[in-house]
Amino acid sequence: MSDLVPHRRSRLGTVVPVVAALPGLTRVAATASVNAAEWGVRTSLRTGWRVVRSVRDPAEAAELVREVTAAAAAVGELAHSVASGVPVGRALVVAGESLADAFEQPPPPPPLSPRSLRERGADLLERSRDVWSNEQGHPAYVRILEELAPDEGRILLLLLQGGPQPSVDVRTGGAVRMGNSHLIAPGLSMIGMRSGVRYADQVPAYLNNLFRLGLVWFSKEALKDPQEYQVLEAQPDVLGAVHSVKFARVVRRSIHLTPFGEGFCRTCLVSEVEAATEVFPEHADPGEAEAAVPPTV
Repeated sequence: MSDLVPHRRSRLGTVVPVVAALPGLTRVAATASVNAAEWGVRTSLRTGWRVVRSVRDPAEAAELVREVTAAAAAVGELAHSVASGVPVGRALVVAGESLADAFEQPPPPPPLSPRSLRERGADLLERSRDVWSNEQGHPAYVRILEELAPDEGRILLLLLQGGPQPSVDVRTGGAVRMGNSHLIAPGLSMIGMRSGVRYADQVPAYLNNLFRLGLVWFSKEALKDPQEYQVLEAQPDVLGAVHSVKFARVVRRSIHLTPFGEGFCRTCLVSEVEAATEVFPEHADPGEAEAAVPPTV
C-alpha cells in the first residue's frame, strides 16, 4: 500500500497542471467555436452564392476551387500541428493567418477573349468619327520603328533632307545594245557614303528592308539633273562593273521616299518645328512612274 503512494502522487502532479489549465483552454475553445460558427455561416452563404455563379463563370469556378483547396490545406496543417504537440491556441493562430493570406490573395485576372476582326474594325470606324480625337501619325509607325536598324534611320533622313538619290544599273550590251542585255551590277548608289552608315556593305539589305516596309521605292526613271550621276559613275564599284565586260552600259535610275515614308520621316525623325517649317525636297509619286523591285546583289 505504501508502495502505491509515490505513484499516486506522481500522477496527481501531472494531472493538477492540466486541470489548472482547463479554464484557459475552455476560453480558447469557446472563442474558436464562436468564430468558427460565425465564419461558417458567412462562408456557407457566400459559397452557396458563388457556387451558383461558378456554373456560368469559369473564372469564378477556378477561384472557388482555389479557396477550397487553401482551406483544406489549412485544416490539415492545424491537425498536424496539434498532433505534434503545438499548443492549440498557437496552432489556431497559425491556421488563421494561413487562411487570411490565401483569401486575401487577389484572384488572377480573367482571360481576355480574342476580339474578332469585325469588332476591331467597328472600333476603328468609331474612332474615325470622333472629331475630338488628336491621334498623330500612323499606327504602323510604332511597329516600323522597332523593325529599323540605326543605319536605316540615317538613310531615311538623307532621303528626306537631301531628296531623291541617284542609282545606276550596269548591264551588258554597250551603247548600241547588241543582242541580249544582262545585268552585271544592280542598284549602285552613294547612299551609304552620303548618309554615313556604319556598315556600308549592308546598304543593299537596308534598302530592301525599307522597300518592304513601304518607306522607299525604286524608280526606273533618272533624276532630271544629269550632274547627280557624274560623281556616282566615277565610283570604283561602278567603274569595276563597267570594266568587267567588253561592252557595258550604265542605266540611270533613282531612289525615292514614298508618301507614306515622307510622313513617317516627318513624324519620327525630325523635330516638330522642323517638320512644320522646313521645306524638304520633293519626291516623285510611285503612281507617276513604274516602281521597280528593290535591287539585289
